[in-house]
Amino acid sequence: MDSKKFEELAKQISDAIPAQMKEAAGNVEGKVKQVLQQQFSKLDLVTREEMDVQQQMVLKLRERVTALEAKLDALERAQKPSRDVD
Repeated sequence: MDSKKFEELAKQISDAIPAQMKEAAGNVEGKVKQVLQQQFSKLDLVTREEMDVQQQMVLKLRERVTALEAKLDALERAQKPSRDVD
């Protein structure tokens, strides 16, 4: 996950905490960010960019498979003996 997203999430959590608790806890935002990063690093996540690249690869592969299927169908039709009735 992008560090900017961690910062935004940590800030939102920090903003939701009452001022008295913030003062007692010190730098809550930094601590929350650190804990979130540690927990997310344990998960098997991919970035948005990695997902977009994979999606493009799948689309290209799908196009190739469709084209190959069409070629195969054409070859199979060409190999079948024609059933002309004379």
